[in-house]
Amino acid sequence: MKIKRLVSILLTVMMLTMGISFASAEGALEGQTILIGNIAPMTGVIANYGTAVDNGIRLAASEINASGGILGGTVVISTKDNQFTPAEAINGFNALLSEGAVAIIGAIASSVTSAITGPANDEGIVLITATSTADSITTEDDYVFRACFKDSFQGRMCASYAASQGWTKAAILYAKGDAYSSGLRDSFVAAAPDYGIEVVEEQSTSDTMAVDFSSQLATIAASGAEVLFAPYYYDTVGPKIIPQAREAGYLGAIIGADGFDGTQDVAVGDLTAYENVYFTNHYSPEDPSEVVQNFIAAYTEAYGAESLNALAALAYDAMYMVAQAIETAGSLDHDAIRDAMAGMHYVGVTGDMTLDETGTPDKSVAILTFVEEDGKLVQKFVTSQH
Repeated sequence: MKIKRLVSILLTVMMLTMGISFASAEGALEGQTILIGNIAPMTGVIANYGTAVDNGIRLAASEINASGGILGGTVVISTKDNQFTPAEAINGFNALLSEGAVAIIGAIASSVTSAITGPANDEGIVLITATSTADSITTEDDYVFRACFKDSFQGRMCASYAASQGWTKAAILYAKGDAYSSGLRDSFVAAAPDYGIEVVEEQSTSDTMAVDFSSQLATIAASGAEVLFAPYYYDTVGPKIIPQAREAGYLGAIIGADGFDGTQDVAVGDLTAYENVYFTNHYSPEDPSEVVQNFIAAYTEAYGAESLNALAALAYDAMYMVAQAIETAGSLDHDAIRDAMAGMHYVGVTGDMTLDETGTPDKSVAILTFVEEDGKLVQKFVTSQH
């Protein structure tokens, strides 16, 4: 445990002993600016995700400020474009430190976020990723947290859903060089025997940037697999993997993780190719709960519906989680904010959650599918699992 972390704990104990509560310090930050950093791919191949996350954070910040801010302090968002690269994420992190950020939300892809978890711990500043699901992102007793579930849970839920549909023979297509894709592959493979699933074929690409999957998919089509697990991002899944799988003669189910969110916006050709496709996600926009529907209405009014996805919802929750931690801390002290984040219970758009000892929330997963409506591909809720 770092010395400054121990000092922070001792000071908190002393103040509680004296009858002073940080959490009751109403107006303690009156007139102060509370700078929250955001590191996201605002340009590059997953810029749609960056836009959604930035919008979600800014929507939450605007609502917080409209309600009087955090203990009277005004939230200001500073966004740095990581261009979907680890090097730019580090540059953005350092820039935010120099600007005086009190907490940072970011990045989006696990392979990029992993570049700034070490610096966050070294500098002693809270880093909460809204969307990075790789298990290795959060560890016990440090400054790194997340609003999303982790890949070992998500991969297991994919295997669980496949088994519930009676699919016992699975094929896998994944990117070896990507932490997100390979992590999901590992968790699916580990869970498959528990659900009576046999992996009959496995194919891969070196990274997520591949364009032609025809040879891998031809092999998978000939394998007798009833379900194909393909943990890639929407920009590869939508215009490439799904149509190429159908062209290769694979007619079985295709299942993936939250990276499939957005596929409906980049689908090409005959939309019937996207039937029998399922994916895990962090929430369903069809959820009738007031918190979900209020978020959807507010986001749509502010930014339109085109960029609205689960990542926007996660980012919105991440900003509110940071606000809750600062309010509980009663100050902008980095260690006090960190202590308030640890074990936090939070109810938001993406669920009722409690952060575990690694800083990862325990919550349910939604299973979604795609259907054609009025010539467009749309998401539909199927079920939820935990």
